[in-house]
Amino acid sequence: MNIDDHAEDLASDLGVDKQEVKEGLENLVEYSVPIDEAKQSLRRKYGGGGGGESTGPSAADIADIDTESGSVTVTAVVLTVGTRSIRYQGDDHTILEGELADESGTISYTAWEEFDLEPGKTVTIGNASVREYEGRPELNFGESSTVEPADEPLDVPYEVGGDRDLAELRAGDRGRNVEVQVVEVETRTIDGRDGETEILSGVLGDESARLPFTDWNPHEELSEGASVRIEDVYVREFRGVPSVNVSEFSTVTELPDPIELGGPTRMALRDAVGRGGAYDVELQGNVLEVRDGSGLIQRCPECGRVTQKGQCRQHGEVDGEDDLRVKAILDDGTATVTAILGRDLTEQVYGGGLEDARQQARDAMDQEVVADSIREEVVGGEYVVRGHLSVDEYGANLEATAFRPADDDPAARAEAFLAEVDA
Repeated sequence: MNIDDHAEDLASDLGVDKQEVKEGLENLVEYSVPIDEAKQSLRRKYGGGGGGESTGPSAADIADIDTESGSVTVTAVVLTVGTRSIRYQGDDHTILEGELADESGTISYTAWEEFDLEPGKTVTIGNASVREYEGRPELNFGESSTVEPADEPLDVPYEVGGDRDLAELRAGDRGRNVEVQVVEVETRTIDGRDGETEILSGVLGDESARLPFTDWNPHEELSEGASVRIEDVYVREFRGVPSVNVSEFSTVTELPDPIELGGPTRMALRDAVGRGGAYDVELQGNVLEVRDGSGLIQRCPECGRVTQKGQCRQHGEVDGEDDLRVKAILDDGTATVTAILGRDLTEQVYGGGLEDARQQARDAMDQEVVADSIREEVVGGEYVVRGHLSVDEYGANLEATAFRPADDDPAARAEAFLAEVDA
């Protein structure tokens, strides 16, 4: 049964205009509300809660809620509260979002009305619908829901408040606060929802990690080298790693003391791949292979993609521009990743520049000899690679920012590993 049929049946049952009901259903379904729950919500709105379709939302523990739960009533502690503006069907809406917890677990939420939500407060939320967000269930509550102080406060084993180190942030976090140094920042112009818009983008750092950020409402305090406290940020995934988003509702305050920056996070490949990506990570392993598409390559002058036999996947036949690249398979015994070296790092490994590579290819009448030279240099060696790791349907790829031979003692590392196992 399609939306039109559902709307016709529901309008007839409630005695209201079909088009009005259809628009209401479409609005709810667009936000991933299941059709049965959407119909129940409209029945409550128009005072027609009968019809045998709804027995009312049941009380639920957070751990028992899944994307099929429909409508629930939850008593929970508010862990975080963030504020954000979104555009829905051409109109701007201010929403509250964050995380709730009871003794059984945590769940994210979006509140479509200005409910009295404060970190640390225990509330009972009635008639909250459940939708999927970032692959997990999320509570949504609005005009048909109730939010009341609970009779008794809950004691939950979770941190109240949004303060986090950068290394603790995960995609989907809302209402977080960070104290960071602005490592890099630039002003960019994008095509926003209201036309051309200036934003800030760059890198933030603290002792634990570095992460990319975007400021959608530029704050002048976010200048390169500044140490600041940013309250009420939300986190999205960008190229497989968390990205900090600063909005018009975020506050930025300069700190009296500088934030110290930590170095890159050294991780085993298995751990880095298992977390779905990492920004400014350092991995160590052996180069097992230099993949095809390395050495002297050609890129499309329009989009920068690597061409194959003069063909760009997007722009068709093009006159490619020469470039240098290495795609090396790195293995540490726990997992493998593809380390991608751009021109500068490739020149270091190759021992020559772009013109040297062209000359070698001309002499051999085969540009593959450049990749062969690189293979002879690096395959079998152990290297430390620093960069940004993304993990997606194309595999685990590390965009390298540094590449150097490992300088530690393998025997000492083996002894340390065995001591760890024995412990």
